[in-house]
Amino acid sequence: MVQYLPILILLILAFGFAITNIVLSVLLGTQKPTPEKLTPYECGIDPVGSAHERFSVKFYLIAMLFVIFDIEVVFLYPWAVAFQSLKLFGFIEILIFVGIFLICYFYIWKRGGLEWE
Repeated sequence: MVQYLPILILLILAFGFAITNIVLSVLLGTQKPTPEKLTPYECGIDPVGSAHERFSVKFYLIAMLFVIFDIEVVFLYPWAVAFQSLKLFGFIEILIFVGIFLICYFYIWKRGGLEWE
């Protein structure tokens, strides 16, 4: 456990520094809210409509699918690093993995999960 002591000290210092900066900015910072400061910033364009507009469920579905497929692609990197030591077994395993990946992708595509409307 002694070998982890420097990491623990670093974490304590980092959290302490962050919390100290937040507390000092709240205590010492000037707070003069104006209507101009309270408007939402949208790339220099005046905001149109309500900032509390509801998004379609389709937006969240596509975002979750992107994250899932992105994570699956990340699993290809360790396989690529260990490819030579895995030989034929590793090749067959990755073919199964990519096959399942493609089946899921085409299923979602046919069901209209990737349509942005």
